[in-house]
Amino acid sequence: MPKSKSHKGLLKRIKITKSGKIRFRRPHSRHIKSNKTGEQVRGYRRPRYARAGDMGRFGKLLFRPLRSQEKSVADAAEAAKSTD
Repeated sequence: MPKSKSHKGLLKRIKITKSGKIRFRRPHSRHIKSNKTGEQVRGYRRPRYARAGDMGRFGKLLFRPLRSQEKSVADAAEAAKSTD
């Protein structure tokens, strides 16, 4: 059976955090900003995280388990609740 290889095009565009979330930059944020509002330009600087609906597809492309931001928030809330 051939070796499983992760999708190199996806790996160039994302960063997988230590907790398994996927962080990426918004498209259209590199140049031609003169016709965009300041609010839009500032919004491009904020990190974006992949949503739960995309995580299954990304996991198949990368051959590893991943977590969505919603899952991380839910787990953190559950952990805080159990310590109380």
